[in-house]
Amino acid sequence: MVTGASSGIGRELAHEFAEHGFDLVVTAEDARLDAAAADLRTARVDVHAVRADLRTADGVEQLWSAVTATGRPLDAVALNAGVGKGGAFVDTELADELAIIALNITSTVRLAKHVLRDMTARDEGRVLITSSVASTMPGSFQAVYNASKSFLQSFAEALQEELRDTAVTVTSLMPGPTETDFFRRADMEDTKVGASSKDDAGQVARQGFEALMKGERRVVAGSRGTRAQEAVGKVIPDALKAKMHRRMAEPGSADQ
Repeated sequence: MVTGASSGIGRELAHEFAEHGFDLVVTAEDARLDAAAADLRTARVDVHAVRADLRTADGVEQLWSAVTATGRPLDAVALNAGVGKGGAFVDTELADELAIIALNITSTVRLAKHVLRDMTARDEGRVLITSSVASTMPGSFQAVYNASKSFLQSFAEALQEELRDTAVTVTSLMPGPTETDFFRRADMEDTKVGASSKDDAGQVARQGFEALMKGERRVVAGSRGTRAQEAVGKVIPDALKAKMHRRMAEPGSADQ
């Protein structure tokens, strides 16, 4: 199962699964999901496409019902769906911030509850949670988004410890800025990070898939520059990281 599979990293993750012979349940809320599913079927695997809004409890249950209706166990899951919003917290709409929490955090927790109860009952399975290098730094001008990714990183690491005596693995995928629709949808194309060169979504997905299959705890995916950024972040104080993030994400910074 892959969430957020209509574009970006999610679509590329679904391709990795299909190319390795996995039948799929894929989900997204937008119309591009149908084209993505059709493309995935060229790999000669079964693909069930579920249009659902995972920001809602009903959307999550709709997806899980589709999974159980297959009558087949889930071997692997990519909890990847996510959204962001740029801008100063005092200026952004509350509804946009709550949507980030609902999709990035709440839907992941809801789905993980279903998935991990199922997998631990069988004592087998693999879960990939898309966190971010952003989880390691205070997100000035992306305050709620970065905080949501910090939640996911902590959540994944806690689950790893809880499940250490089982055959169920949890892997955290930590990409940096990646060439997807994210920055356009987050209204961040006028920022330094939005205008900069970015990692390839296919490369990120491939590295995430490989780490998932190996049962690794985490993978910082993308270019060497992204991995260097994550490594440097381990030794820099949070206050300095917040200032650095401001230079990347403040509206209008692309022209500075």
